[in-house]
Amino acid sequence: MRLIGRSPDCSLYQLSDSPQTLLASTPQSRSICNDPLIYGLEYTESLKTACHNVLQLVDLPLVETETTVVHLLRGGLNFGLRQALGSAYGWNKHGSCFLSAQRHRVSNSEDWRIAESEYRKFAIPSKVSLVLGDVVASGTSLQHALLTMIDAIKHRGAELCSILFFTIGGHRSEAVFQELEERILAEHPNYKGSTVIYFEGRFPVASPETPLRIKLTGTDLLRHGDTMAPEFLESQYQNPMFPVERCTIYDAGSRAFEPEVYLEDVLEYWKAVLALDPLSFADYLAERCPLLDPNRFQNVSLRELAASQVQRIEQQRAFFSH
Repeated sequence: MRLIGRSPDCSLYQLSDSPQTLLASTPQSRSICNDPLIYGLEYTESLKTACHNVLQLVDLPLVETETTVVHLLRGGLNFGLRQALGSAYGWNKHGSCFLSAQRHRVSNSEDWRIAESEYRKFAIPSKVSLVLGDVVASGTSLQHALLTMIDAIKHRGAELCSILFFTIGGHRSEAVFQELEERILAEHPNYKGSTVIYFEGRFPVASPETPLRIKLTGTDLLRHGDTMAPEFLESQYQNPMFPVERCTIYDAGSRAFEPEVYLEDVLEYWKAVLALDPLSFADYLAERCPLLDPNRFQNVSLRELAASQVQRIEQQRAFFSH
């Protein structure tokens, strides 16, 4: 990757395999990818601020009255892109669309399908650039949303100018856009292309073949591979809890809008880690985030770390029992 921009609030990198695939690191996105106890409104506000910081740094061919933010229900709401565009550029005249796109796993398989997609509300000017964000693992929801928007734009006889996509996710983000590129160019010859901006890394997704003791396949975004921002990788040393989390982001919908359900998910993981005793922290670190140097963590007990995290989460869950 190559550094192409930096401010006090954001570092921006270009990934070598595509000039329109960028990687951004901000204090806010690092915090939510590291600490699962940032949830609810705090999580949403942090992600919105991260998007604002990127928008101030990146140069994009966007026109206020031609820009429509696509809100994907529910996880995509957390990116706060309508407000981020307003605060970054002083905009007030950009529009919004809303789509529901809830995926579910097909029973006993690694396949996913869209099980709920009934709500749709479009705002499409005659020339339109789409701006959207979502957490991407399988890419099922993103593919559904883009196809829905492309169909709606065609139905209205509008011209699609560009697409800007923010994500905490894996490589399927780019793959979905590549699969749709031929159709988009055929219908919109003046299309300027899509820009994909990853926060903190392009994270691999756990599969049945991934050698992990604890995993949720098709969902968990892993701290593996060399496509992580240097700032994010360095931040893992701030707390030994960070690099051994099950997922870089967990469930984006429940994390914001169903905190009690979300905390139960995180608690279940850390109880499972507690049950791994007497596994050493160094061995578990090598499994969860193999690029890190275990010698920079001194005298960490995996059992004590897990017990401490279980206690933190149970203290948060206690608020919901009153």
